[in-house]
Amino acid sequence: MKTGRNMMPHQAAGKRIKNFDEVALGFGKEAAVSEASRCLNCKNAPCKGGCPVGVDIPRFIARVKEKDFDGAAESVNSDNALPAICGRVCPQERQCEARCVLGRTAGGSVAIGALERYVADYSAAHPAISEAVAKDERSAAASGAVAKNGRSVAVIGSGPSGLTAAAELAQAGFSVTVYESLHEAGGVLTYGIPEFRLPKALVKHEIDKLAALGVEFSRNTPVGNAVTGAELLEKNCAVFIAAGAGLPVFLNVKGENLNGVFSANEYLTRVNLMRAYDGRSDTPVYASKNAVIVGAGNVAMDAARTARRLGAEVNLVYRRTRAEMPARAEEIVHAEEEGVKFRLLNAPVEIIGEYGRVTGVRCVDTVLGEPDASGRRAAGEVPESEHIIPCDMLIVALGTTPNPMIKNLFEGLKTTAKGTIITDENGETSVKNVFAGGDAVTGAATVILAMGAGKVAAKAIIARHGKK
Repeated sequence: MKTGRNMMPHQAAGKRIKNFDEVALGFGKEAAVSEASRCLNCKNAPCKGGCPVGVDIPRFIARVKEKDFDGAAESVNSDNALPAICGRVCPQERQCEARCVLGRTAGGSVAIGALERYVADYSAAHPAISEAVAKDERSAAASGAVAKNGRSVAVIGSGPSGLTAAAELAQAGFSVTVYESLHEAGGVLTYGIPEFRLPKALVKHEIDKLAALGVEFSRNTPVGNAVTGAELLEKNCAVFIAAGAGLPVFLNVKGENLNGVFSANEYLTRVNLMRAYDGRSDTPVYASKNAVIVGAGNVAMDAARTARRLGAEVNLVYRRTRAEMPARAEEIVHAEEEGVKFRLLNAPVEIIGEYGRVTGVRCVDTVLGEPDASGRRAAGEVPESEHIIPCDMLIVALGTTPNPMIKNLFEGLKTTAKGTIITDENGETSVKNVFAGGDAVTGAATVILAMGAGKVAAKAIIARHGKK
């Protein structure tokens, strides 16, 4: 048995910065079986406790080890509505893999995320075989074997939380309609995460699977405008709000209104959803030669790596050190490999420009002090340390908050001071039969946490309105 962790192959950095193809290439059959063979099949399975959607990790890995890939797919799909997506973008190193017993050894934890991706991709490539062997409730629903219970649920938003809730509810016999304000479903999976991390064809495949379950998608339908929350609640036994957190946070410094200054939301949406990097696009993105990205989370890395692929030299400005960067370690390494330069212990204080267009950002050096409210060390300014970083485009990637209009969707809907929706442990809001989950409740977080919230709320709706 191999003791060391199998490493997933990737496109070479020099090649991948010239395309938008997926960077991580995935395990082959031999590597997947080899990696699965490393699993100790622990009796208490601590890895399961680290999965927000409750995937039975030892069970599906055991089937990979036995080369029963269809059985592994059946196992994963019974717990997770979006395994191909989770296998690519979930921070396994902080969740399931962080609890793996082998993580304490030199060989490293089992590559759970890579195995989940392999199984999901195998299932997508062999649909006839996978459907033939599947016996769980999810597969029964897909084949039309689950009878409708005569009740319907409206889901507001088609991101990971909304898609997960829709899948769970459809499998339980509910008629589900997902309302999406944009022209494509998928939420952050479609407009936020770049093609080179999450291919859009894969997202579409997952959405098509839900449509096969009977889930209806009402695109170009902003709730609160095209249809009101009250109308949805009147027509359905429950409503699930999964509207995400799409309002960007800005620097609030002088010059932020200059041309060439973008929020990461706008930049990535234009590139991902509108394919603005294609010269034939009706909405082409600005071709930068020298870009500055402010922030150090996953979205900042996505923006920086996208700008590199569009031909820019990229500086990433962050007020703390590498140790405090909230992005996944893999994304930080990939950004560095692709030529993104990190300007650490730097904080923007002014954006400067000429003739209405950005030409640079004035920064100060910072020094770290004691931890602040976030748990990270506070960054203080160093006196007389001002300097200018030239740029012709600046992208602000400091996080997002929920749309402030959310609180107006339903009368009596309670929100926090930050605009997030208040829910109980089952995801129910202050309005009866109105549930919420994902970034609309937590603020900007991970895909898998949003999915977990969708699953919790769906189970609560099923318990209240499903078959008695």
